[in-house]
Amino acid sequence: MEFPVAVATARPSPRLPTAPGYWFEPKADGHRVVAWREDARVRLQSRSGRDVTSSWPDLAEALMALPVGAVVDGEAVVEVAGRLDFSAAQSRKASSAERAAVLAVLQPALYFCWDVLRFPDPEASCALVDVRHRFYTERRGLLLNLVGGIGRPVVVLPATDDVVTAQAWFDDRELRERGFEGVVAKPGSSPYRSTGDVWVKVRHAETVDAKVIGFAGPSGRPRRLAVRLPDGRTVLTRPLGPILARQVAEAAAGTDGAPARTSSGESYRTLPAGLVVEVLAGTTRHATVDATRLRSAGGGSASGSRG
Repeated sequence: MEFPVAVATARPSPRLPTAPGYWFEPKADGHRVVAWREDARVRLQSRSGRDVTSSWPDLAEALMALPVGAVVDGEAVVEVAGRLDFSAAQSRKASSAERAAVLAVLQPALYFCWDVLRFPDPEASCALVDVRHRFYTERRGLLLNLVGGIGRPVVVLPATDDVVTAQAWFDDRELRERGFEGVVAKPGSSPYRSTGDVWVKVRHAETVDAKVIGFAGPSGRPRRLAVRLPDGRTVLTRPLGPILARQVAEAAAGTDGAPARTSSGESYRTLPAGLVVEVLAGTTRHATVDATRLRSAGGGSASGSRG
């Protein structure tokens, strides 16, 4: 396994899965961080693969308690007045190394850990074992062995296989007010992988409307939408579900569109004005957003359009 690693992702869902075999974790509002314990340091990786060690010096120091060679996944958060403060986490991300060091003293971070990717196996003279292919339930046990005794600021997120408990977490007003934005559901038999989206995330996120300005992929089967968000940014959505893709294809019929680029430089082809799509409000601060439903030009919902 080499730095950086492709992180596992979860697909959005309006509700928790009730099929047997799922495990559930509360979802914190912070920055995705993979921690690599190397020989003489800890190296921290963002969701996109960037080295963000300088943004989280306090976490890098605390994670030195991991055994050499361990790689774990989690969320870096900043707690202010008892609440997870996303803007404070953003400040870390946007700061120079010198400023981040100051912020680490003023507003120390927490690391909510939920998975292990590589494990130094004591039964094999601590040989480094890539465990991404193993079941979630087995990786969970390894994680508790690796991280459970470290203590704050490194915290193992709680997990349950009881959907009633998970729903109670989701409905808990206090957890929501503390900055937990929902629940993630993971099949107990699932591996850790960056493709397939077998994990499910259910957020406390209302939708906001975004103007559709184009699409990526063939016009007969668009893969993603280009949208203009309320703050003026233009971004691509995550890959579309089959129903939403079909509706966009119908809207794109007869037009090839002109080439254009989003605010971050990703290419797409334009569509005539008029279409509006609902996107999860909780995803609009990221480089991509989750589109949930296509709306008509007049603001009415398109039927059967859950993506």
